[in-house]
Amino acid sequence: MLLCAGHAHLHVLHDMASLALPATRVTLVAPATQFIYSAMVPGLVAGHYELHDCAIALAPLAAKSKTIFIDSAATAIDAAARTVTLADGQALHYDALSIDTGPVIDRDAIAGAREHALFVRPMEVFVQLWSRLLDLAQTRSLSVAVVGAGAGGVEIAMALQHRLGDRARVSLVTGGPPPLASHPPSAQMRVMRALKRRGITVLQDSCMEINATQLRLGSGARLACDAPIVAIGAGAPTWLRDSGLALDEQGFISTGATLQSVSHAEVFAAGDVASRVDAPRPKSGVYAVRAGPPLALNLRRFTGGGELQPHVPQLRSLNILACGNRYAIAVWGEWSVEGHWVWWWKNRIDRAFVRQYR
Repeated sequence: MLLCAGHAHLHVLHDMASLALPATRVTLVAPATQFIYSAMVPGLVAGHYELHDCAIALAPLAAKSKTIFIDSAATAIDAAARTVTLADGQALHYDALSIDTGPVIDRDAIAGAREHALFVRPMEVFVQLWSRLLDLAQTRSLSVAVVGAGAGGVEIAMALQHRLGDRARVSLVTGGPPPLASHPPSAQMRVMRALKRRGITVLQDSCMEINATQLRLGSGARLACDAPIVAIGAGAPTWLRDSGLALDEQGFISTGATLQSVSHAEVFAAGDVASRVDAPRPKSGVYAVRAGPPLALNLRRFTGGGELQPHVPQLRSLNILACGNRYAIAVWGEWSVEGHWVWWWKNRIDRAFVRQYR
């Protein structure tokens, strides 16, 4: 069973479409009928893409790989009984399970956020709801606050300011540290300059509470806000807590070099939901994409009784940050560069990724 359609599972389905797993019935369970490629969502918000440019339909991909597709959300895993419970109460048995859920934002991490904020995750929901903000901006000027200054928050803030222009005033609430605190200094400097060029107000403060008209910050200040957007760090699905699987301190599935659970060899995990016990937890979606081929190989060998191969993640990855207009910043280790040509480079990479799974 493939649980959720993350980056790695797209490759697994693509691999099985080329060569089916012999004598194996494969089921894909996912809470949406399409995969939204997160790297292109800032471009969608900025107006450079349409929704269909960023979306991969799951049913045709499942059909091509001879996989049963169930459009439903998982609510529980019982690793001892080898079952996954779905939102409708149905319990599905598995002999082998691969988990590749996307990032999850805790909707109660900030008081009032659940009632008043728009969350960037899950992307499939965000892309359907954010257009309401665009419609509202046609009727009056808005104060928009993006909470969270990782790559996702920074890109969404600049995309919104580019798209809304004079119809909105965008602020970025970082949580305390400067934007992109985990990136090298050269990248941080480039991003700060880009935010300043776009006229985005950067507040190095935490958000303690959100209500219908304002944000209450850690310093005690109040920030007027018509549209709060939450892009804080992602966590693990809460339903993993009672699964019986070995988890790390943050609740992510602990895996070894072969991408198997350290407590249940028949369970594999990759992407945002997994935490390697022998390697630092990755901070980039690029790592989830790169986990696809070794995951596909090891699932094939596990079901066929072959020897599994260790996956050695790369030490660094290329990260390209969109800056609202067709301009971007590329980061590789301590090195960074920016320009319109970087955006076109990113555009080519992103379109190629989506195209290969259609």
